[in-house]
Amino acid sequence: MNPHMNTIVISSLIMGPVITISSNHWMLAWIGLEASTLAIIPLMTKKHHPRATEAAIKYFLTQAAASTLILFSSMNNAWMHGQWDITQMHDNTSCMIITSALSMKLGLAPFHLWLPEVMQGITITTALILTTWQKLAPLSLLVMTTKSLNTTLMLMLGLTSALIGGWGGLGQTQLRKIMAFSSIANLGWMSTIITLSHKLLLMMFYTYIMMTSVLFLMIKQLEANKISTTMTSWTKLPTLNTMMMLTLMSLAGLPPLTGFMPKWLILQELTKQHMFIVATMMALLSLISLFFYLRISYYVTITLPPNTTTYMQQWRHKMIQKPYLATMTIFSTMLLPITPTLLTMLW
Repeated sequence: MNPHMNTIVISSLIMGPVITISSNHWMLAWIGLEASTLAIIPLMTKKHHPRATEAAIKYFLTQAAASTLILFSSMNNAWMHGQWDITQMHDNTSCMIITSALSMKLGLAPFHLWLPEVMQGITITTALILTTWQKLAPLSLLVMTTKSLNTTLMLMLGLTSALIGGWGGLGQTQLRKIMAFSSIANLGWMSTIITLSHKLLLMMFYTYIMMTSVLFLMIKQLEANKISTTMTSWTKLPTLNTMMMLTLMSLAGLPPLTGFMPKWLILQELTKQHMFIVATMMALLSLISLFFYLRISYYVTITLPPNTTTYMQQWRHKMIQKPYLATMTIFSTMLLPITPTLLTMLW
């Protein structure tokens, strides 16, 4: 890609969500969403491959439909109540449409079908951007419209996403598709708590970004695309192999790792709000996601590939050192003991 074009694309990718987050007018927020969508498409098609082109087309059509619904609902609200302010959504029909459109942009079930297919056709780096940075703008709009959201609808979307995210990942062998369904399941936890506590939502989102980023960087470092290719990773980078297992368990939400912290606090908040059935169902549905995390960990650390050589370890090439990966791995696995400190900072 031309260096000047690359600079324009990266700048637009950064500025799009920033414009959306800092705006209070629906038109300006829509412009930010469109800039973000149009900026990531060249990154998707940078690798000239039919799957990449297909993924870019699917992503563009889905995001364009969602943006059209956002523009229509905001215009309808302005027509009925004379308000373009994001926080002043008073029309019930507009609120339902805007919730569906933002759910489509995020990839919440039942609007999730585009996400695994798009993730499979793009590179690891672009998939990382799609599952982390691109979620920021739609999620911020959901937070700004919280007063207008229907709590029951968001709880149903959360439960459905947790179910679909866990169930859909069971039969997958491609790591990018598994990470897509993991994203859907974690977004289900976020949508469950969004109308009850913004601070818990932000904690869940930040920890999710941290753990997902570490996992994608590890997958890229190990050059693994399928579960079967992770079987040979212990002969290349044994330490990174072990930390990958811990990061997977943290993403699953097992104690005493970092990923347990937000899920524990969300279940506690649901219990305080007397939503015992929802809390129980979310805890049970997380066990489905735990199964495919455990399956990847089993392949990574326990299963050995068919080996014809008598040597225990393969020839290793000199790997590029990434100091930031060690720091991010520590944060993604060892923050649970400082939970009281984080709660004091948040509250």
